[in-house]
Amino acid sequence: MLKLENVSKDWKEFKLRDISFEVKRKEYFVVLGRSGAGKTLLLEVIAGIHKPDSGKIYLDCEDITEKPPEKRNIAYMPQNYALFPHLSVYDNIAYGLKVRRVGKGETKRIVHELAEVLDISHLLHRKPKTLSGGEQQRVALARALAVKPKLLLLDEPFSNLDVTTRLKIIEEMKKWHEEFGFTAIHVTHSFDEALALGDRVGVMVKGRIEQIGRCDEIFSKPKSVEIAEFLGYNVLKGFFEVWKVAFKWIRDEGGCRW
Repeated sequence: MLKLENVSKDWKEFKLRDISFEVKRKEYFVVLGRSGAGKTLLLEVIAGIHKPDSGKIYLDCEDITEKPPEKRNIAYMPQNYALFPHLSVYDNIAYGLKVRRVGKGETKRIVHELAEVLDISHLLHRKPKTLSGGEQQRVALARALAVKPKLLLLDEPFSNLDVTTRLKIIEEMKKWHEEFGFTAIHVTHSFDEALALGDRVGVMVKGRIEQIGRCDEIFSKPKSVEIAEFLGYNVLKGFFEVWKVAFKWIRDEGGCRW
């Protein structure tokens, strides 16, 4: 569905280095990493906000590396939600549909359908500044889903929410993902979000995707000291490296001879 091949980009103090991975259709893929690892830059490159310095990006087997954002059919939900403050909730959700010149009747149907599923029907007349963080997050998600994107990019979508709301929205996001069947890349530094939502997880360290796998694989078998330390393991680097060399020797020699 989405494929990145050796994508690199320098942008101010952030860097991407030889990023390669694939996301399957309807998959919820989580990119997990510390602040400053380059997670937001990765989303912006996929969305077309920045062009990579090298590498290729494919969506449904089409090379979109040089395509502008508006022609990629990708929805990007930034961390601050970027709702239009002068528009009502209804008009915020309908914005992308109006740009695409969808008819008024169809626009109304889509907006009300999304609002009902996301439990914001009672907010359609309100302005964003009158909404709570959780309500704004739902409106932003509805606006993103309204245009039926091939891919949804979520940049730390729960970071502005209080703990209670965050836990509730995480549970609801699982339900919405099943109901709408969208494909998503969700970047976060939260282990809870990765464990709760990720079909697969990619761990990002200093601008590189260092390990990709199911959550249980990542958390039980980190492939490097850096990943183990990030995941909270109490690792003595020298000890880890010695045993890594030892196990490599055992594998290459075909068995333990001790």
